[in-house]
Amino acid sequence: MRDSCERCGAVTGPTSTAFICSFECTWCAECADGFRDRACPNCGGDLQLRPTRSSIA
Repeated sequence: MRDSCERCGAVTGPTSTAFICSFECTWCAECADGFRDRACPNCGGDLQLRPTRSSIA
C-alpha cells in the first residue's frame, strides 16, 4: 500500500481513509471526491475505499 496521496501528498497510512483503483493508485478522500465519477485520473478505473490494516499485521 502506498503511504501518501498521489495528488496532494497527504499521508494515507494503514488506518487512514484512502481510495485505490485496480492498479493501486492511491488517493486521499478529499482528492478522490474531486474526481469526476470518482474515476482514477491515471487509468480511468473505478476508485474503491481501500481496506484498512490492523496495527498487528
